[in-house]
Amino acid sequence: MPGIFPGVDPYIEAQGQWPDFHASFITYCRDALFDRLPNNYEAVIEEQFRLYESDDEPPLLAKPDVALLRTGKPRGEEGGVAVAELIEPVTVPIASVEREDYRHTWIEIRTLPERSLVAVVELLSPTNKYGQGRNDYLRKRRSYLAQPVHLIELDFLLAGHRMPMAAPMPPGDCFAVVARSERRPDAEVYAWSIRRALPPIPIPLRAPDPDVRLDLAPVYATAYDRGRYARRLDYTAAISLPVSEPDRQWAAELTRTATQ
Repeated sequence: MPGIFPGVDPYIEAQGQWPDFHASFITYCRDALFDRLPNNYEAVIEEQFRLYESDDEPPLLAKPDVALLRTGKPRGEEGGVAVAELIEPVTVPIASVEREDYRHTWIEIRTLPERSLVAVVELLSPTNKYGQGRNDYLRKRRSYLAQPVHLIELDFLLAGHRMPMAAPMPPGDCFAVVARSERRPDAEVYAWSIRRALPPIPIPLRAPDPDVRLDLAPVYATAYDRGRYARRLDYTAAISLPVSEPDRQWAAELTRTATQ
C-alpha cells in the first residue's frame, strides 16, 4: 500500500518505529545498489552493537542505598553528655540508569576481488543525533573523512542535531550529503521538504568508473509498504516533531483525508 505522504513519513519517527524502518531501508537500499553497480563492486551491510544510557534520564545524584534517619531528642543523656544509640535504618532504592541495546547498520561499497573500501552509505538514526550516540557517530564520521573514501549520509529525521558542516545547510527537512573523497571539504547537499518525494542521488565509485544512481523514492516506498506501516501507524495523532506550523496543518489535513 502506498504511503500517505509523498516522501518521508514523519509518523515513523514520531511513533518510535525508526529502528524497524532503518533495518528494512538499509536492506532494500543494498539491493537497489546491486542492481546498478558494475560486476567488480559489491555492496555489503555492516553492523555494530552498542549499549547506550537513555538521554531522557534526569541527572543522577549520589545517594546511599540505606539512609540513616534520626528524629527527636537523644535519649540517655547524663550530665549533658549524649549516649550513643542505635538508629533504625530506612531502606531507599538506588537510582538506576536506563540502558538500551542499539544495533546500527550501514552499507559499504567495495571493489572486487580485493574488497577495498570505496564508499559508505549511512542512514542516520535518532541515536546518531543525540548525546553519547552522536559523539560516537561523529568519531566514526571523522575516521571516514580522513580516508580516501566517499561518504553518503542520509538524514530523514526531523528531530535531533544535524551533522556539523562548515557552512549553513540549504533549507529543508530531509538531507542527503554526498562527500566525495577527492572534493572534500566540499560536499554535495540535496535538501527537500516533507511535502516532496525523495530525490535520486549519485553514488560515487572509484575513478574512472562513473557514478551510479540511487533512486531513494522507490527504496523508501518498498520499505514502507513491506513494513505495513499504513496499518501500524496512528495517523489520528498529532505530529510531536519540530515542523513548521504550515507543514503541521498540511500533514494534519493529508492524514485526515486519507483516513476518512
